[in-house]
Amino acid sequence: MRIRYKKWARPELEASKFYIDEPEKIKGKWKEQFEKPEQPLHLELGCGKGQFMAELALENQNINYIAIDLVDAMLGLAKRNIEQAYQEANMEPKNILITRFDIERILLILDKQDEIERIYINFCNPWPRGKHRKKRLTHSKQLEKYKEFLMPNAEIYFKTDDDELFDATLVYFQESGFEVIKKTYDLHQEPIFEKNIETEHEKMFSEQGIKIKACIAKLRGETIGSTRCNES
Repeated sequence: MRIRYKKWARPELEASKFYIDEPEKIKGKWKEQFEKPEQPLHLELGCGKGQFMAELALENQNINYIAIDLVDAMLGLAKRNIEQAYQEANMEPKNILITRFDIERILLILDKQDEIERIYINFCNPWPRGKHRKKRLTHSKQLEKYKEFLMPNAEIYFKTDDDELFDATLVYFQESGFEVIKKTYDLHQEPIFEKNIETEHEKMFSEQGIKIKACIAKLRGETIGSTRCNES
């Protein structure tokens, strides 16, 4: 999503208590940054304006969240949306951290010690041209990176409006040692999540009559060298 430069975004982010400015410095130590480090840690890749994460984190205070995006202006809006959601609930955002980083280089900021139990990927760029497909956040190349910090049996929740990307992603999961445990080609008619939090893109595409594709993929424990399992 293209977004105009916002001069207020960087100063507001730097002043925020839940923004991490140099995530490379806390690689392997993300849990320690939260008030309750013993809680499960979930990750959203490409959080956009943050409405999804704001609602998700607010409703699940027993889980800690990291939300990543690449653009300051986008993260600035996410920060404001998260603050607003928590303020309306008379709470402080103590179970969420946001950071700016290039997801293609994610292994510079996360490793096995961070023990990520779930990843959310919502309406990422489909990169339809063949030479660009390796940039997809669900491409096998990326999935192999995620396996470096995911716990055994960790899950990826994925949603998209793009038919070709969805079908390709199902193949990527299989190639990379993930088992697709739930899938649908029409999420609003065939729910597969306990609760579906609609994103801005999701509402827009649904209003256009485009069906939302979604799946849950679980990383098979034997595919990575860790002895700890996540019971879900």
